[in-house]
Amino acid sequence: MEKIWLKNYPQGVPETIDASNLGSLVDVLLASCREHADLIAFKSEFGNLTYAELDAKSLAFACFLQQEWGLKKGMRFGLMLPNLLAYPIAMLGALRAGLIVVNINPLYTQRELTYQLIDAGCHHVLVLDMFAHTLADSWQEAHMVKAMVAHLGDFCPPWKASLLQIILKYVTRKIPTWHLPDYVSLQHALAYGKDKTLDTVNIDKYDVAFLQYTGGTTGVSKGAELTHFNLISNLLQAKAWVQPALDKRDSKTLKTIVTAIPLYHIFSLLANGLLFMYLGGVNLLILDPRNFKEFVKRLQKEEFHAITGVNSLFNSLINTPGFEKIDFSSLLFCLGGGTAIQEEVAKRWVAKTGVPLLAAYGLTETSPAVTITPLTAKAYNTSVGLPISSTEISVRDDKGNELPLGAIGELCVRGPQVMRGYWHNEAETRLVFWPEEWLRTGDIGKIDEEGQLYILDRSKDMILVSGFNVYPNEVEAVLAMHPGILESGVIGIPSDSSGEQVKAFIVKKDPNLTVESVIEHCRKNLTRYKVPHVIEFCDELPKTSVGKILRKELRNR
Repeated sequence: MEKIWLKNYPQGVPETIDASNLGSLVDVLLASCREHADLIAFKSEFGNLTYAELDAKSLAFACFLQQEWGLKKGMRFGLMLPNLLAYPIAMLGALRAGLIVVNINPLYTQRELTYQLIDAGCHHVLVLDMFAHTLADSWQEAHMVKAMVAHLGDFCPPWKASLLQIILKYVTRKIPTWHLPDYVSLQHALAYGKDKTLDTVNIDKYDVAFLQYTGGTTGVSKGAELTHFNLISNLLQAKAWVQPALDKRDSKTLKTIVTAIPLYHIFSLLANGLLFMYLGGVNLLILDPRNFKEFVKRLQKEEFHAITGVNSLFNSLINTPGFEKIDFSSLLFCLGGGTAIQEEVAKRWVAKTGVPLLAAYGLTETSPAVTITPLTAKAYNTSVGLPISSTEISVRDDKGNELPLGAIGELCVRGPQVMRGYWHNEAETRLVFWPEEWLRTGDIGKIDEEGQLYILDRSKDMILVSGFNVYPNEVEAVLAMHPGILESGVIGIPSDSSGEQVKAFIVKKDPNLTVESVIEHCRKNLTRYKVPHVIEFCDELPKTSVGKILRKELRNR
């Protein structure tokens, strides 16, 4: 396809980027640490971390892994942490030792954790003590060798750390009982490696840096092999896109991004953690973004220039008391991804903050960014933006034939940020690639004459009603327009007359909301076959750790 999107690139954004001369991700991040040594890199409610401290502590961590635990280049190391200062230290330290970082959701069940550890061949893990019981339950079956344990107070003054530990363990009981054989503490590892010298590790830019697990387009969770080159490419692509907006700031003001999505998720890892480390900016870490009352209080105390999130996060923030007291005068851009941004949420956001909520699109297999709305946009326009530099997109039919502009089909992507493949899974890798390195995303979309991409839904979530396609995202967007609805999840259920019919799970904002009023609202805004036939009110919707609604769990109810 002709790159028709280039004509709409914001001024200063290049057509291509070139990551071939930058070495490894480690080289890039260490250069930034030394350039911005005196600046704060990460802020948390338990303390701050400067770039110089990140450099020193990650080196100490790498020395421990290499010299005390004897880990060699290419071995997998698991990080089972929420947004704490321990994460960037351990992440960069593991990469400096030549290891492959395996990001692990700390909220995983024993079954999920065991599967991922076995599949990745990951026998060494750093875990927060609040989740150590799950690792302990998986220990034997996953053939674990060594564990390291972090604590919330690791970087607090000793008296505060001790008090915090007592409260968490004995008062709030947020630390379940656990036993891990011969574990070491994160503080012990840092103290051990403090005065050691790291043996040289030759890291090639095409070496795998992260195994990032995803459900992908088919089957069970798979480890996407993201190389140093993939991630550096996406860093350069993202930097090219956001730099013009950041250049508007006072040069003396730190670039601060609100990091609420967990850093173990690819969206936050790249768009927040790695990008702002590369820029010499500050990541404002939010430990528990689902505690919106405390989240809003934190934002009331901070100056910030950017925020990323998913639709449900922005929606919940808007509806949290105290949101109107946050100072948005320094905010330059808000970026939504992970799931579809609903137009109604975007309208409410800009009305309350004065800054448009812009959409981006990506997936784990693309490190993750593919398209981003130009940051010069004044309002949300239902698209997910334009392909970023050095990125091509194509909409194709089920035989791989390219479709014309405006036609609906499977989105395919090509660019330097596309993964090498799935870890030890050649069969699944072959399934997701068309010839000429086109990655099949499993998402249904279309491209307009301006080169803007529109994502309709995941192919597996599409509902077929009497031969007509219904996309849950569209129905959910209409439901979001109802003032009495807080949020919703839409699925297809069997129907004797139409094959499938639409069912909506709804969380009320107005306690007096009725099924009849919901149906009436939908009939005014949707074609008849798209209107939900079944509505179920519920107290909450099942979600991932980043706020994506789990339609699979809704289907199993």
